[in-house]
Amino acid sequence: MQKLSLLTLVLLLTQITQAQQSLNLEDCIQYAFKNSPEIRTAQLQISDADWQIKENTAIGLPQLSAGITYTGFIQRGGIPASALGFPGDEKLVFSPVHNLAGEVKLSQLIFNNSYIIGLRAARYYRQYVENQLTAEKYTLRNKVIDAYLPALLISENLTTLDKNIGNLEKLFSDTKEINKAGFAEQLDVDRLELSLASLRSERDNLARQQEIVVNALKFTMGMPVSEEITLSDNVETLMGQYADADLTSELNPMNRPEYMAMLKGRELSAIQVELYKKPWMPTVAGFAQWSPGYQAGFGNSDNPEFNTWFYIPSTVAGVSISIPIYDGGTTKAKRQRAMISLQTVDIQKQMLENAFSLELDAARKQFQNATERVNNQQKNLDLAQRIYDTTQTKYKAGVGSSFEITQAEQGLYSAQQALMTARYDLLTARIAIKKALGQQ
Repeated sequence: MQKLSLLTLVLLLTQITQAQQSLNLEDCIQYAFKNSPEIRTAQLQISDADWQIKENTAIGLPQLSAGITYTGFIQRGGIPASALGFPGDEKLVFSPVHNLAGEVKLSQLIFNNSYIIGLRAARYYRQYVENQLTAEKYTLRNKVIDAYLPALLISENLTTLDKNIGNLEKLFSDTKEINKAGFAEQLDVDRLELSLASLRSERDNLARQQEIVVNALKFTMGMPVSEEITLSDNVETLMGQYADADLTSELNPMNRPEYMAMLKGRELSAIQVELYKKPWMPTVAGFAQWSPGYQAGFGNSDNPEFNTWFYIPSTVAGVSISIPIYDGGTTKAKRQRAMISLQTVDIQKQMLENAFSLELDAARKQFQNATERVNNQQKNLDLAQRIYDTTQTKYKAGVGSSFEITQAEQGLYSAQQALMTARYDLLTARIAIKKALGQQ
C-alpha cells in the first residue's frame, strides 16, 4: 500500500513538472511568433495577396463561357397577306413558336493599361504584406521583451527577499534564545519579529504582483493564462547576451522593418499615380462567338412544317477597341487624390526618420545614465553590506542594539533593490539601442 502511494505521488509530481513550462526569453519570443493573433493575421494577408495576384492575372487570360436559352412565344404577331400583295385575308406569321438558342463565347483581353499596372501593383502589395509581417514580428519581439523583463525583475526581487527572510529568521531565532538566557531584551525580539513580518508581507505582495505580470506576458505571447510557466533566464544571463551597446554607429532607417514596409507602401501609392496619368489609353479585346440555334413552329398550325425543328447556327469573331474621351473630370480628381496620398506618405516617412533618431538618442542617454547608476548603486550596496555585517557583529558581541540591526537591514534591502533596478534599467537601455538601430 505504501509502495502504491509512493508511486502515485511520483507520477503526480512528474505530471506537474511536465505541465509547468520553463521558458527563456527566446522561447517566449518563438512561442509568440507561432501563436500570436497578429502574426497569424499577417500570414493570412500574405496568402490573400498570393490569391489576389492570381485573381488579377486571370483577368488577362482567355475567358470562356457558354449558355442556352429557350423562348416560347405564347402570342405571335403577324400581318395580313393583302398588305404584302397576296390574295386572301390570311395573317402571315414569321416568328416561330419555339426558339432554342445556345451560345459559346470566347474573349481575350489584348491590351489594357490598367491591367498591366494592376499586375505590378499586386506584386508590390505582396512584397508590402511580407514587409508588414517582418515588421509585425519585430514589434512583437519587442513587446515580449518588454513584458518578460519586468517579470524577471520581480522574480529576482523575490529571490533576494527569500534570502533576506532566511537570514532574518536565523537572527530572530538566535535572539529569542539569547532572550531566554537573559542576555537580550524582549524589545529586541519584538523589533526583529516586526521586521520579519514586514518582509514576509512584502514578499506576499510581490508574489501576487508577479502573477499579474506573468499573465500579461502570457497574453502578449498568445498563451492561455491558465498555463503555468517559469522564467529560466536571469538578468545576468541577458546582460551577457546584450553585452555590447553600440554608441557610435549611424542610424540607418533601412534596418528597421517598419520603415521598409512604409517604403513599399510608398511604391504602391506611386503606382496609383502612374495609373491615372494615362487615362486615354485604349482597351483592346478580341472575341469569338458560336451560337447554335433550333427553331420550330413557323407559320400557322396547319402548315405541314409547323412541327419541324430547323437548325440555324451563327459564328462571329472580332476585335473591340474602347477609347475613353471625356469622363467629366473623374480621372483628374483621382489623379490629384493619388498625388496627395503620395505626398502624405512622404511626410510620414520623414516623421518616422525623425522618430528613429529621437529613439536612438534617448536610448543612448538612458544607457549612459543607467551605467552611472549601476556603478553608484554597487558602491552603495557594498557599503550597506559592510554596515550590516558590522552591526550584526556588534549585536552578537552584546555592544549593539536591535534598532541598529533594523536600520542596517533596511539600508541593505534598499541598496539591493536599487542595484537590481539600476541593472534592469541598464539592460533595457542596451536592448533599446539595438532596437533603435534595427539590430534585433
